[in-house]
Amino acid sequence: MEFLRQTIGSSMLSGIFDLPPELRDKEVDVIILPVEKDTTEESRREIQFGFLKDKVPPLPDSFFDPLPEEELQAWGL
Repeated sequence: MEFLRQTIGSSMLSGIFDLPPELRDKEVDVIILPVEKDTTEESRREIQFGFLKDKVPPLPDSFFDPLPEEELQAWGL
Protein backbone atom coordinates (compact mmCIF):
# COMPACT_ATOMS: atom_id res chain seq x y z
CA MET A 1 0.00 0.00 0.00
CA GLU A 2 1.32 3.41 -0.93
CA PHE A 3 1.46 6.07 1.78
CA LEU A 4 3.08 9.41 2.47
CA ARG A 5 4.65 10.51 5.75
CA GLN A 6 5.99 14.01 6.21
CA THR A 7 6.99 16.17 9.18
CA ILE A 8 5.58 19.70 8.92
CA GLY A 9 4.74 22.65 11.14
CA SER A 10 1.26 22.25 12.58
CA SER A 11 0.40 25.81 11.52
CA MET A 12 0.17 24.51 7.93
CA LEU A 13 -2.80 22.37 9.03
CA SER A 14 -4.72 25.15 10.79
CA GLY A 15 -6.98 25.82 7.78
CA ILE A 16 -7.67 22.11 7.29
CA PHE A 17 -8.04 20.68 10.81
CA ASP A 18 -9.07 22.12 14.16
CA LEU A 19 -6.00 20.98 16.09
CA PRO A 20 -6.10 20.54 19.86
CA PRO A 21 -3.94 23.03 21.78
CA GLU A 22 -1.31 20.36 22.52
CA LEU A 23 -0.52 20.05 18.79
CA ARG A 24 -0.48 23.74 17.88
CA ASP A 25 2.80 25.51 17.08
CA LYS A 26 4.78 22.27 16.96
CA GLU A 27 6.19 20.01 14.32
CA VAL A 28 3.89 17.08 13.63
CA ASP A 29 4.01 13.94 11.49
CA VAL A 30 1.34 13.77 8.81
CA ILE A 31 0.56 10.33 7.42
CA ILE A 32 -1.62 9.99 4.33
CA LEU A 33 -3.16 6.60 3.57
CA PRO A 34 -5.52 5.74 0.73
CA VAL A 35 -9.10 4.85 1.58
CA GLU A 36 -9.84 1.26 0.73
CA LYS A 37 -13.41 0.95 -0.47
CA ASP A 38 -14.80 -2.54 -0.25
CA THR A 39 -18.35 -2.79 -1.55
CA THR A 40 -18.90 -6.47 -0.85
CA GLU A 41 -21.98 -7.52 1.10
CA GLU A 42 -19.88 -8.54 4.09
CA SER A 43 -18.17 -5.15 4.38
CA ARG A 44 -21.53 -3.34 4.47
CA ARG A 45 -22.75 -5.43 7.37
CA GLU A 46 -22.70 -3.66 10.74
CA ILE A 47 -20.57 -5.35 13.37
CA GLN A 48 -22.02 -5.45 16.87
CA PHE A 49 -19.88 -6.17 19.90
CA GLY A 50 -21.15 -7.64 23.14
CA PHE A 51 -24.75 -8.74 23.25
CA LEU A 52 -26.66 -8.84 20.02
CA LYS A 53 -29.20 -6.07 19.75
CA ASP A 54 -32.28 -8.33 19.86
CA LYS A 55 -30.83 -10.92 22.25
CA VAL A 56 -30.24 -8.81 25.38
CA PRO A 57 -31.74 -10.62 28.37
CA PRO A 58 -34.04 -8.50 30.56
CA LEU A 59 -32.69 -7.28 33.89
CA PRO A 60 -34.17 -9.00 36.94
CA ASP A 61 -36.29 -6.86 39.28
CA SER A 62 -33.71 -7.37 42.03
CA PHE A 63 -31.15 -5.46 39.92
CA PHE A 64 -32.76 -2.21 41.03
CA ASP A 65 -32.92 -3.08 44.74
CA PRO A 66 -30.57 -1.10 46.99
CA LEU A 67 -27.42 -2.87 48.15
CA PRO A 68 -27.36 -4.33 51.67
CA GLU A 69 -25.80 -2.08 54.31
CA GLU A 70 -22.77 -4.39 54.66
CA GLU A 71 -21.89 -3.99 50.97
CA LEU A 72 -22.36 -0.24 51.09
CA GLN A 73 -19.96 -0.03 54.01
CA ALA A 74 -17.44 -2.31 52.28
CA TRP A 75 -17.39 0.10 49.33
CA GLY A 76 -17.22 3.12 51.62
CA LEU A 77 -20.64 4.40 50.59
